[in-house]
Amino acid sequence: MSRLRSPLRQPMIGTLIACLLTPLAAQAAGPNDSVREAIDWAERRAPGFNGKPDAKPLVIAHRGASGYVPEHTLASYALAILQGADYVEPDLVMTRDGHLIARHDNELGLTTDVSQRPEFADRQRTQVIDGSELTGWFTEDFTLAEIKQLRAIERIPQVRPGNARMDGAFEVPTLQEIIDLVKTLQLSEGRRIGLYPETKHPTHFQQLGLAMERPLVRTLERNGYLGRWSPVYIQSFEVDNLKTLNELTDLRLVQLFGGGQPYDQTVRGTDLTYAKMATAEGLEAIAQYADGVGPDKSYIIPRDASGNLGSPTDFVPNAHAAGLKVHPYTFRAENAFLPANLRSSDQPDERGDIEAEIRAFLDAGIDGLFIDHPDIAVRLREQQD
Repeated sequence: MSRLRSPLRQPMIGTLIACLLTPLAAQAAGPNDSVREAIDWAERRAPGFNGKPDAKPLVIAHRGASGYVPEHTLASYALAILQGADYVEPDLVMTRDGHLIARHDNELGLTTDVSQRPEFADRQRTQVIDGSELTGWFTEDFTLAEIKQLRAIERIPQVRPGNARMDGAFEVPTLQEIIDLVKTLQLSEGRRIGLYPETKHPTHFQQLGLAMERPLVRTLERNGYLGRWSPVYIQSFEVDNLKTLNELTDLRLVQLFGGGQPYDQTVRGTDLTYAKMATAEGLEAIAQYADGVGPDKSYIIPRDASGNLGSPTDFVPNAHAAGLKVHPYTFRAENAFLPANLRSSDQPDERGDIEAEIRAFLDAGIDGLFIDHPDIAVRLREQQD
């Protein structure tokens, strides 16, 4: 692991990274060349290289460097930072005892080894989450101490079998642990590194008496993130919790766009849909409580009937006219996620021409992007600079 420590200026930080990335280095010794290349490139990168919290395009590490390491782990965030990502994105859910932890969803079966833990077999149950029935193990049924007994696993092993080789190597981190990592790596990187947390299922947690808005703001403020010029964006697919956050903090907020209707609006019985929110008038309304928008990529460049990239819509110019930044999601390098004409083969786990896809969206005027492979976007930005 000495090679992984080479760019780090402080022995303590080097030891931290070595501990986090030891399983990654061991995995990279196998047949997955893309992981080895990602490590090698991160090692060669000079501290302070390129990344800035207000760079353009902003490179947001989607759940960390989740194309290389199981998502929402400290190793995933660490590798993303070493690769030059401007922001790291933790999805946040609540534990039974009120702690904020990083998981893609409150259901634990897809991203942890909970199903292999006989001591938690009786925690499996069925409930309705955001209007859909789901069976599994849920964070709100576990204390933080119990969550810490679990280990992360790869969420999509069929597409990322290399990541699955690291199943069981990493804990589930808390928001505070992620902040501690970011602040520590800022010292070695010689630059500010941003946080881009998402509040997951906020209405669901509010109904359980585990509302996350105030705990999130308190945690960020306690760590010195106090105003709109702090390197923080808080994002949500719901509307009302962003409006609540707008009253609680001056940190920047981002309205996410999915399909159908925001769940809080379904609960309230309104007719507000994402389609209405994506109009010029809808974007102007969003600008009253948010600073940016995070649309699914199809809002900006939809795909045609053959699955190829089509023509840009007016979403970006309308958002800019309303004073909003535009950070679409999610860019992924594997064929399974790319437009048909940019795939390299019919093998879903092989890489295609993600650079061409990113360039098309940059030409459409986006301000930043969520990506599972941060090094690709950072290298592309370096070439443009």
